[in-house]
Amino acid sequence: MRTLPPLSLYIHIPWCVRKCPYCDFNSHAVKGEIPETAYVSALLADLKLEQVAAQGREIATIFIGGGTPSLFTSGAIARILEGANQIIPFARNIEITMEANPGTFEQERFAGYLKAGVNRLSVGVQSFSSQHLQALGRIHSGSEAKKAIIAARELGFPHLNIDLMHGLPDQTELQALDDLEIALNLDPDHLSWYQLTIEPNTEFYTKPPIIPQDETLWDIQQAGQQLLAKNGFQQYEVSAYAKGRPARAQHNLNYWQFGDYIGIGAGAHGKLSFPEQDLILRRWKQRSPKAYLHSINPLGGEQAISHTDRPFEFMMNALRLIEGVDESIFEERSFLETNNIKEALTNSRELGLLDQHRLQATPQGQLFLNDLLEMFISE
Repeated sequence: MRTLPPLSLYIHIPWCVRKCPYCDFNSHAVKGEIPETAYVSALLADLKLEQVAAQGREIATIFIGGGTPSLFTSGAIARILEGANQIIPFARNIEITMEANPGTFEQERFAGYLKAGVNRLSVGVQSFSSQHLQALGRIHSGSEAKKAIIAARELGFPHLNIDLMHGLPDQTELQALDDLEIALNLDPDHLSWYQLTIEPNTEFYTKPPIIPQDETLWDIQQAGQQLLAKNGFQQYEVSAYAKGRPARAQHNLNYWQFGDYIGIGAGAHGKLSFPEQDLILRRWKQRSPKAYLHSINPLGGEQAISHTDRPFEFMMNALRLIEGVDESIFEERSFLETNNIKEALTNSRELGLLDQHRLQATPQGQLFLNDLLEMFISE
C-alpha cells in the first residue's frame, strides 16, 4: 500500500531592502510601505486553498524564506503561524525556521520571532569582510553580523544557522577561511557553507565579477571542510554542516528525501503526492507580489511529474545527501519500483559512482555528481 511522505510548509516573503546582484530568487526591493497586513491575509487564504493537499497530515516543518522575512514584524509572523496552525495542525515537535538579515533593525525583532514560535534562526551573513560584503551588495557590516548572531544565541534560539558563501569576487583562500573561522567562533550549531554561483537573470550574470580560479576554489573547499570537521561539524549534504544529528535542518532533509511541501506566497513552489491517483505534482504561485495579493486564486500553475522524470527528480535531491537514502525510500516516495532504474543502478555502481547497497554517491560519485545524475535521465 502506498503511503504519504511527511509534509512541510514553505512561506515566501518576497520583499527585501535591496536586490543583491547574485540573487535569482523571487525577491523585490521595497518601494514604499510593505503591505504586511494584506499579505498575511493572502498567505492564510492561500493555505486554506491548499488544505485538501494535506490529506490528514500534520505540518512537520516550516521554512519562512525570501526576500527578507525579517522585514516583517514579529506580530505578523505570529499571525501567520497561528493562522496556519488552525488551517493545518502543526506536529508537536515542529521545526520552524526563519531567515533573518543581520541589520540592527531586524535584530530588535528576534525576541518576538522566538516568542511567535520560530525555533531555528538562519542568519544570512554571506561574509564578515567589508570588501566582500560590498562586492555582494549586502547592506550590513561584519560587526552587525556578529552582534546579530550573538543576540540570537543569548535569546536562546534552540537552533542557529549561519549562511556563508565562499569563492567571492577576488577572494583568497586565506580570506575565505578567515570568514569560516569567525563563524565557527560564534558557535552556531549549523552552517550553510557554499560557493558563489553566477545564475541567469542576475546582475552578476550580465556583469560577471572576477571570481577565484578553479584551483583556488578547490583549495578553499578542501581546507574549509577540514576546518569544519576539526570543529565538530559533520557534512551531511553538499553545502550543509551540522554539529550533531539533532542540529540537521529537518525542513531541508524533507526536500532532499523527496518529501511533500506546500508553498504559499508570491512565487512559492510546492511538491505534492497523491498516492491513490499515482500522481506527484509540482505547483507554483503567481510571482508578482501585486498579482498574488489581488488574485482570488493565487495559483500560477502546476505540472505532474511523469514516471520517466521521477527517477531523475528523486536522485537530484537524494544524492545531495552525503549518506544518501535507502532504496525503499525511492519506492515509497516516487511510487516506482527500483526495477524501473535497474540499468542506471547497475551502470553507476560498475563505474564506482554509487554505493553497492544504498542510493548514495561514493566519494568518486560526489566529485562527478552531475555525471551520476545524468545516468538517471530517461530518454
